[in-house]
Amino acid sequence: MSMAGGKRRPLAARLAGWRSWIQATFLLAWLDPFAIRMHTVCSPVFHCYSCPLATFACPIGVLANFSALHLFPFLALGTLLIVGAFLGSFICGWVCPFGYFQDLAARVPTPKFELPRWMGAFRYVVLVGLVLAVPYFLGEGSPLFFCRLCPAGALEAALPYTASLAAQGKELVWPNAAKAVILVAIVAAAFFTWRPWCTLFCPLGAIYSLFNRVSFFFLRFHPDRCRDCSLCRKLCRYKGRGENRAGELACIRCLECTQCRAITVGTVAGFGGKSSSDLQPPQAEGSLPTL
Repeated sequence: MSMAGGKRRPLAARLAGWRSWIQATFLLAWLDPFAIRMHTVCSPVFHCYSCPLATFACPIGVLANFSALHLFPFLALGTLLIVGAFLGSFICGWVCPFGYFQDLAARVPTPKFELPRWMGAFRYVVLVGLVLAVPYFLGEGSPLFFCRLCPAGALEAALPYTASLAAQGKELVWPNAAKAVILVAIVAAAFFTWRPWCTLFCPLGAIYSLFNRVSFFFLRFHPDRCRDCSLCRKLCRYKGRGENRAGELACIRCLECTQCRAITVGTVAGFGGKSSSDLQPPQAEGSLPTL
């Protein structure tokens, strides 16, 4: 596909066009098509292990349960540190099944509104409060225990369980009221705003966002290429600033903004040619070539 002046779109921008297909492919890995059920292994994504179709354990569920037991979650934390250090929030934009579900809902042609950027701080409140502090001090039985409120658990585990009971003609067991209300609110909001759960509450996204400035793969802004056209801000679902793209906490690395040639994907290994912006101290050493 060509752009003005006969130039092809950058490689990252063309890859962004395949994002939905890549998300769908990863979905097969999380939905346990071969009935492997490796629940002693943490996945790097937000996906309830109680789901009838869950290959791996949920890292957030492991963190919460280990906190309640006053144990250190070496495996879960190690998984998050390794994946976060390598990819950062690329996991959120390309791999997470609950994020993919919200992306599909956003395709419905309804009026869309933007959430204030400052509301993204709630994710860290959920992480510290509901995932770590509440389980540690109040235990798993607390009504504020994260897994008792998790919308992914309601959608992927509680509802399928209720459906299976109905199919067998048994007495139904419904999700608790708080979990059901949160799920309904998130699903409804997903049709009218971009990734409401990821933007406001996701504790896993909060963890990965902290790696956006230091991960092996990152997004890099080249000031010498910028024409101040605001294209990157128009393309960004979170309306982030191009000059902060490399470390934007809200960014899920969807790569849409790379249609602007002032933003490229870079690695600390130094892929790509040099530009005058390399003489400044950004968070990385190079970028992928634009083709």
